[in-house]
Amino acid sequence: MFDQATSIRPQTAFLNSAANEKTSTPGAFVTTRWSIILSGANSEGEERQTQFALAELCRIYWRPVFFFIIRRGYSREDAEDLTQDFFARILKGDWLQRADRNRGRFRSLLLKSVQNFLNDTADRTHARKRGGHVTFVSWDPWMAESPPELTLSSEALSSWPAERVFDAGWAATVVERALRRLREKCEIKGRLRIFEVLSPYLGAERDLSYGSLAAELRLPEATVKKLLYHIRQLYRFFLRDELAQTVADPEDVEDELRYLCGVLVASWAQAA
Repeated sequence: MFDQATSIRPQTAFLNSAANEKTSTPGAFVTTRWSIILSGANSEGEERQTQFALAELCRIYWRPVFFFIIRRGYSREDAEDLTQDFFARILKGDWLQRADRNRGRFRSLLLKSVQNFLNDTADRTHARKRGGHVTFVSWDPWMAESPPELTLSSEALSSWPAERVFDAGWAATVVERALRRLREKCEIKGRLRIFEVLSPYLGAERDLSYGSLAAELRLPEATVKKLLYHIRQLYRFFLRDELAQTVADPEDVEDELRYLCGVLVASWAQAA
C-alpha cells in the first residue's frame, strides 16, 4: 500500500514510462518478426533469423488455430494433434516461399493456411499418425494458467462461426501478451499494486469510481486519475507493439487495432 506523503514523486517515472518506450512513426521502416519473415523468405543467409522469427510467431499465435480446428468439428484431442502438425508443417515446409506478401498480415495468412490445411483430405486422415509425436504447445500449463476471461466458452466453441472463433482466439492472445507486459512493467517500477487495482478499468468507464479506487490505493483522486490515464496509454502502446509484429506495413497497425477492438466488443457482447 502507499501512504499519501510518499505517493506523488515516486509516480513520476511510471507516469512517463510510456514516453520512454520505443515508438515508431507511421510509414517508417521498423524491424518486426513479420517483416523479418517476409524480407528473408528467399534469402539463404537470413534463413536462421527468419525461421526463428516464424517459430516465435507460431508459438505465440497457436491459440486461434486450436480454437478454429475445434470449431470445425474435431475433438480436443484431435485438435491438439492437428494444431501441432499444422505448425510443424509451416516450420519445415515451403510456406514462406508461398506466402502472399500482398496480404501483408500474419493473422490473415495464418487463417487462410489453416483453412487449406484442414481442407486437405490427407492431412485430416493421417494427422494423428504424424502429429501425435510433435511437441509444439504445452497444453496443460496453458489450460491451467490462461485467465478465464480470455478463453472461449463451450457455447462459443459450438455456435460461433469458425472464422469468428479464430478471431476471438487471436484477440485474446494479443490482449494477454499486452497485459503480461504491462504487469511486468508495473512490477519493475514498484507499481504492481497499481496494476492489480487499475487493470480492470483499462478499457471501460462503467462502474468506475475514482473515490473508491483512491481509497483502495490510499492516494488522492487526482493522482489516481493520472495513473489510470497513463497506465491506459502504456497498455495501448503494448497492444500496438504486439500487433506491429504481425503486419508488413506499420501503417496497418491502427487498422489491426480497430479490428481487434471490434472483435473484443463483439465477443463480450455475445458472452453477456
